Amino acid sequence: MFAAISFCLASLTGFSQDTTLSNTASSSPPSSTEPDYVWIFSSPKLINLNTVELVPRRVLEFKVTHNFGDIGGDHGGITNFFGLDNAADVRIGFQYGLSKKINLIAARARGASLVQQQYELGIKYRIMQQAKDAAHPFSLAIFANNVISTMKANKTPNLENSFSDFSDRNSQTLQLLVGRRFGKLSLQLNPTYVHRNYVVDGDDNSIFAIGGGLRVPLKGVFSLIVDYSHSFRSQSSIDLFKTQDVRFYDALGVGVEILTAGHSFHLNFTNATELLENRYIPRTVSSWTKGEFRWGFTISRDFNFKKKKKIN
Repeated sequence: MFAAISFCLASLTGFSQDTTLSNTASSSPPSSTEPDYVWIFSSPKLINLNTVELVPRRVLEFKVTHNFGDIGGDHGGITNFFGLDNAADVRIGFQYGLSKKINLIAARARGASLVQQQYELGIKYRIMQQAKDAAHPFSLAIFANNVISTMKANKTPNLENSFSDFSDRNSQTLQLLVGRRFGKLSLQLNPTYVHRNYVVDGDDNSIFAIGGGLRVPLKGVFSLIVDYSHSFRSQSSIDLFKTQDVRFYDALGVGVEILTAGHSFHLNFTNATELLENRYIPRTVSSWTKGEFRWGFTISRDFNFKKKKKIN
């Protein structure tokens, strides 16, 4: 495990091509017919939340997100080396800039609870990008995905993975992403709708949530990143799960972003139980106040497939 971490850290400086999201955007100045656009975030994702940013056209982002086990609480502490002995969830994903306004997403997540072997297909569409003029006061985008679990169905009835048909294995997320940069401070709001085709008796198939995030540059290549999600679960489902000694919590993530040539690296702490919106929004059962938060990291590498113009 430590060898894998060392490899990821070493790879931060292992490439020389400068294609990070922010650098790719700024490397080609806007034409005279386009406004002077503002890039609010340096990555299409903060810790748990999507951002308003897209990967530029003909750029492929390769991203690995790894969350370890709880630092404290019943499953943390020195016995499990503060969570580092456990791999709670891993997501390996690709995001491709099909055009200036459309990104295609494909990913595979391990899953940290009963529903595992998750495959994600998604799309992000930019409606508007903030610019230094009155006509573009903020950035606006839409994110949508479908996640399918390919694991073997559990034969025990009324469990999260007691799938009876193909439809039961699917869930969907729809997010409206609204962001704006005020000087050096970047803020975002994420109204979210999650639908799970199959849930246990008494749970909510559809859940609305509201999320928010911020990014504050610290010094040099370092920035503070924070995101938060609150789910509006029905009181009947809350009461039902309390009888089973299950309580749900809002997902809070705090981390440090490190930008280098061609890479974006996030060092994160979060109580989100899983990595995909389809899962952590309705099913975060870990509490910061009980020490049930985990350390994780995200590393991304951009590959530029744009044709370079020949210089005569």
